[in-house]
Amino acid sequence: MVGRERELRSGRPGGGLALAGGVVCVCLAVAGCSGQGAAVQGADGGDPVAVLHRAADRLVAAGSAKARTAMQMASGGTRVTIRGEGVYDFEARLGQLKVRLPQDPAGSSEHRPITELLAPGALFMKNRGAGVPDDKWVRVETASLSDGNLVTGGATDPFAAAEVLRGARTATFVGRTELAGTEVRHYRGTADLARAARGASAGNRKALAAAAEGFATAEVPFDAYLDDEGRIRKVRHRFSFSNGRESGGIVDVASTTLLYDFGAAVRVRLPEEQDIYAGKIAAGPGDAGGPGEGSGAAADGKN
Repeated sequence: MVGRERELRSGRPGGGLALAGGVVCVCLAVAGCSGQGAAVQGADGGDPVAVLHRAADRLVAAGSAKARTAMQMASGGTRVTIRGEGVYDFEARLGQLKVRLPQDPAGSSEHRPITELLAPGALFMKNRGAGVPDDKWVRVETASLSDGNLVTGGATDPFAAAEVLRGARTATFVGRTELAGTEVRHYRGTADLARAARGASAGNRKALAAAAEGFATAEVPFDAYLDDEGRIRKVRHRFSFSNGRESGGIVDVASTTLLYDFGAAVRVRLPEEQDIYAGKIAAGPGDAGGPGEGSGAAADGKN
């Protein structure tokens, strides 16, 4: 998989939060139920739970898309939002995002964007900071993270976000609305991460299983907006995990993924082994437990 390059030419239409545990990798750079459940028939869209279970497959059929992400973390009255933008190849399970970090609490420091490459079972980050040379990539095994990389990278992998919906147990059809000029169906419900892991693709199965164990609860409330082809246009998940530093503290995370321009060209080249940082990643303030624990371990250059 190292050095793999894929290009699509498709014509298909188409101390703030660090005090809450420093659990998001990119924030280190800032700081230095049971049963199927009830389902309401969704207008002409069919059983909402069944529709949502198929949503990830519809993205694979679409091939690729451009993506925007936003991750808001809240703890103790402090809110931090991390934003990303890029492209994703749903067939190859490869993507690239540029993740922009929030300013320091004083608002005086501008941080360089982190480039993230998303691959089955792995996350690669450049401009990671915390002692990593500028020309090197950090490689993290997503299955080794207690949040399965749903939170650690500061952006949820778009295909992982879709596969969380494979665990939908309850869902209701809220109604039709418009999103960026496209008519969409709005669904709201709760997914179970353990169930999602069982139905996920091989590349996400272990990571979602880790998240099911690592979060404060495996139940994930969501809002999903699907177009008439069943493709996700927007999905918002709400995760919760225990704060590693404050007994009984909970960090709430709202992760939003927007998908558009389906069939867009995608070119992702994964780093060669010599370009992957093999040393110890320096720990930053608040690097203690919770989702993302293990991201401070030595980077692994193996695929």
